[in-house]
Amino acid sequence: MGKRAVKTRERGTIRQRGNSYQVIVYAGVDPVTKRRLYLRGSTTDPNEADRILTRLCAQVDEQRHAKTKATFRAAMQLWLKTHEIEASTRESYETYARLHFYPVFGDEPAGRITAQMLEEFYAELRRCADRCDGKPFVEHRVSGSHECRTVKHRYPPGRPPAGGRPPHDCAERGCVVVECQQHTCVPLSAATIRRMHFAIRGVLSAAERWGWITSNPAKVARKPRPPASQPEPPSVEDAARIAEAAWEEDAAWGTLVWLVMVTGVRRAELLALRWTDIDLVAGKISVRRNYIRANRESFEKDTKTHQMRRMSIDSATVEVLQEHHARYVQVCESLGVPPRRDAFVFSYRPEHDRPCDPSGVTHRYDRMCQRLGIDSHLHALRHYSATELLTAGVDLRTVAGRLGHGGGGATTLKVYAAWVNESDRRAAEILGGRMKRPRA
Repeated sequence: MGKRAVKTRERGTIRQRGNSYQVIVYAGVDPVTKRRLYLRGSTTDPNEADRILTRLCAQVDEQRHAKTKATFRAAMQLWLKTHEIEASTRESYETYARLHFYPVFGDEPAGRITAQMLEEFYAELRRCADRCDGKPFVEHRVSGSHECRTVKHRYPPGRPPAGGRPPHDCAERGCVVVECQQHTCVPLSAATIRRMHFAIRGVLSAAERWGWITSNPAKVARKPRPPASQPEPPSVEDAARIAEAAWEEDAAWGTLVWLVMVTGVRRAELLALRWTDIDLVAGKISVRRNYIRANRESFEKDTKTHQMRRMSIDSATVEVLQEHHARYVQVCESLGVPPRRDAFVFSYRPEHDRPCDPSGVTHRYDRMCQRLGIDSHLHALRHYSATELLTAGVDLRTVAGRLGHGGGGATTLKVYAAWVNESDRRAAEILGGRMKRPRA
């Protein structure tokens, strides 16, 4: 049965197609695509069609409809262009979008994304990062390509040769076919999916502010629970072995590892240190900047909390830094260049005009721990510094200040609660030991 107009208003039309009624209401021009925008609905009841027409017209009058059919890809690209975030965070969000967001709902209109769609997406990633169907499969790789693809082997037409057919036609053409390894599901961690959720929520919140969508489904979508913080610092014995091995490798490397142990600074903060940030007379270190690498570029920026902090260092650490600075001055004199006051503390270059590469420092530390048979990483030295201070009875606020944690110690308490409890137990034993128990 063909179409037949049943009822027409100034901005809307009800059309009959078979047993159903289509409701179409003009909603203006899409500000993004510059195309006419229509709201649509359908029903098999003619009376319900009238109500749908009235409801859609009211949405247009009250500006409660989505103003555009722009895709999620367009929304995210515009959000990344206008949103103020750190370069490293932007790089992570762009990676999430390229590998996970765009293949799933990148071309989907932002207004059609629902909370159910997001929750199903998160569940698939928790099962497998490739969102496979759970069935084992083996693909083939053709030499020269970058992605696995299934190769269909075809024989030339006609009767087979007397000696039999080759294994496949690629053998005749000189094509090399390499079979890929069997797919193994590797799920994404809950922490990674939560970061992806925050990116999606930011994009859809911006789309809601811009009037692209009427509501943000990411606000109600359930995300994975945050993983419990379980820091694994090296033991006192392992820390001593690590420090000794670092000094045996190189005096500068030993100084770097030593400073991380006693201060608990982050890697980016450590590499951004200049001699102007260290007061060897007063025994103070000022942490002002981060040195990071993002999008194949290295640069300095504010600290993670965007606040400068000062921490005290002990006399042994002052002596270690004095010797490190003396070695730097000696190298400069041998090269015939004056030492710079603003030189970086740790650098592979004699002039110390550029800090060490962040990844290089991490890989060197990992290789050293592997040789020692210790399962550790560079950030674990930060945990070591915090746990040793807490178990020694240093108050939580002081430890949080040295680590650069915000919230007056809330973050420190969340991450190092186990060691705070240990410190509390020791405090209880100290008080109990000073009290004289009365006789019954």
